Amino acid sequence: MARYRHPPSLERVLRPGGWHTERVRDVVVLGSTGSIGTQALELVEEHPHDFRVVGLAAAGSQPQRLARQILNTGARLVGVTRSSTVQDLQLALYAEASSRGWSEGQLTLPRILAGPDAATQVAEMPCDVVLNGITGSAGLRPTLATLRTGRTLALANKESLVIGGVLVTRAAAKDQIVAVDSEHSALAQCLRGGTPAEVDRLILTASGGPFRGKTREQMRDVTPAQALAHPTWNMGRVITTNSATLVNKGLELLEAYLLYGVDLDRIDVVVHPQSMVHSMVQFVDGSTLAQCSPPDMKLPIGLGLSWPERLPGYSAACDWSKASTWTFQPLDTDAFPAVELARRSGRFGGTAPAVFNAANEECVDAFHDGAIGFLDICDIIDQVLTEHCESPISDSDVGSALVSSEAMDVDTVLAADRWARQRAQERARSRLPSLDQT
Repeated sequence: MARYRHPPSLERVLRPGGWHTERVRDVVVLGSTGSIGTQALELVEEHPHDFRVVGLAAAGSQPQRLARQILNTGARLVGVTRSSTVQDLQLALYAEASSRGWSEGQLTLPRILAGPDAATQVAEMPCDVVLNGITGSAGLRPTLATLRTGRTLALANKESLVIGGVLVTRAAAKDQIVAVDSEHSALAQCLRGGTPAEVDRLILTASGGPFRGKTREQMRDVTPAQALAHPTWNMGRVITTNSATLVNKGLELLEAYLLYGVDLDRIDVVVHPQSMVHSMVQFVDGSTLAQCSPPDMKLPIGLGLSWPERLPGYSAACDWSKASTWTFQPLDTDAFPAVELARRSGRFGGTAPAVFNAANEECVDAFHDGAIGFLDICDIIDQVLTEHCESPISDSDVGSALVSSEAMDVDTVLAADRWARQRAQERARSRLPSLDQT
């Protein structure tokens, strides 16, 4: 791990056998009201002798939930990216304190930062670990800000790594980034079993989502409600839809490539419906190590906060006394082209993965708004990605053409992100008249 700039606090606690001195990690949670953020705060509450929340950041769209989190954790710095929600948050804090029977003197308001840079500012505060649970490209600047501080980054926001590429990997010290995705946490654990030279392949497992086994034709009339009915995980709208299209697995392939330095052609995806094996590493001698546990995000979240240590009680273990069957199937890349689209964007490198991600996010919104069909999501991603990678650079259309990894900076990444969103929106609008014929 990266060295702590601020050593974790030492706290004396009474445990069986007497008093013990324990290390308490100060934690900042970005995206605190989302799925990863709420589970992380539940875990912190369950392990008060291991973690202490000092900062929170969220969009601000759920002021009541954020107010409860502030009072539960005692966070002293809070960031909301929507400035218009600050008053709503303050009112929610007073209302929540009142519902708890607190007197006026018991409520100490945290310092509240507001605006698009609020999460980035919170990421820079003194702490031991920053958990980036923000969804989408908005997590890039907070990721880079955390890495500049030298503190550990527990990364659930895969998009910031995928679109930032070498900007993120070059900014990171050795082992400074700890993956919170269950698949990449699994890979990190399995990679302890050998040296980099001994690694043959990485194998990412996928549940297959709600449409596992279906052909492309059978998915032509999929509805948003059906796409959100994931068989294993309870996640937000974007991630759940990405799991249905397998775009999420494409992003994970790119993340594994960037995190662990294994060539794209040596990273495989297999379908494992039971979601008990979270990923595997195959070594050159023919041995394969797998990380297995019941599907529960608290395990990779907890390991991300405590890495490289394992602390007890994050989640339940497999019950080996009961009979069970685990199956593995090859991925149908014709029905689910997203993984190969992601692999293609990774081969182009530079701003191509940012375009892949941004086009997808816009297509997900268009799909849920009824503007495009389910199959259109990957079709439009393919079209926008191809246009970006084959267009000549033009000063009049900033972001439209591929910028290499060597020439890339934050501004060019975000320009490509904006361009891809606009082009995806345009292509989605062009499909509206013919939607009934698809």
